[in-house]
Amino acid sequence: MIKVFVLCMVLNAVAMLFPSGAQIAIFLISGISLLFTLYFFRDPKRTTPDEKRVILAPADGKIILIQPHGQDTSANHQTLVSIFMSPFNVHVNRVPLTGKITHLHYCPGKFLMAFDNKSMEINERMEIGIDNGEIEVRFAQVSGFLARRIICTLRSGEIVKIGKRFGMIKFGSRIDLILPSSVKVAVQPGQKTRAGETIIARY
Repeated sequence: MIKVFVLCMVLNAVAMLFPSGAQIAIFLISGISLLFTLYFFRDPKRTTPDEKRVILAPADGKIILIQPHGQDTSANHQTLVSIFMSPFNVHVNRVPLTGKITHLHYCPGKFLMAFDNKSMEINERMEIGIDNGEIEVRFAQVSGFLARRIICTLRSGEIVKIGKRFGMIKFGSRIDLILPSSVKVAVQPGQKTRAGETIIARY
């Protein structure tokens, strides 16, 4: 936000060297850029549901994919749930499950459009695993075409609480959750999600 503010001030100063028509255009572009940045980095308060044995959405967005995951196609298969975040969604990510961080792995990669399902395998991403002693949930912050910076403040071995802020992915992206076979998915494709509030699954 500071970088954008400084850039806007520099643009406004440079605009004074141009004719009035160009000045207005530069001031307008500068103002829109600053307002969009403030809008993008908003961090509204969220109320975690008072319900036990649930897995919450780690991100705002829309469910774009629910399908079996892995090679096992039997009744015991895992389930993949993907959430797409547009540049207009809140991008603060929240912990979906109380437990211990058992897996953290950064994977460099490409920057395909986040709604392309190939992006979950070949795009830059941060893989995270949380175990509460009963189930383990794995999920990944996946970068997109515009999202070129993943922020994750979690540490390996850390005990985290459901609904806690832990990072963000800037300017459009997705989060893919791998749910164990023992959970019951509670969302449908096309459904909107709110980080820290929407129940993704129950166990």
